[in-house]
Amino acid sequence: MATKDIMDIGKQSLSALEKTLNKKPESVISVNKEGKEWKVLAEVLERRAVPDTQDILGRYELRLDEKGELLRYKQVLTKRRADLIAEEE
Repeated sequence: MATKDIMDIGKQSLSALEKTLNKKPESVISVNKEGKEWKVLAEVLERRAVPDTQDILGRYELRLDEKGELLRYKQVLTKRRADLIAEEE
């Protein structure tokens, strides 16, 4: 049972989102190890717009096991690309 590193988990989470949602992933926002699970926040392009600053992005929280297999996900936010969001620590 090989465990994954943070870079592998980031890549696998984007791939899992694309396959599951059939939408283009934009970026990984954060990756954290919590016990035996990985918690990943990532953004997905929900809807294109012109200008692109009005694109709608969805932010998703994913949970992956130690092998990088997707356990669950949920959408936690939608926003326009140009919107600024203050992150809490």
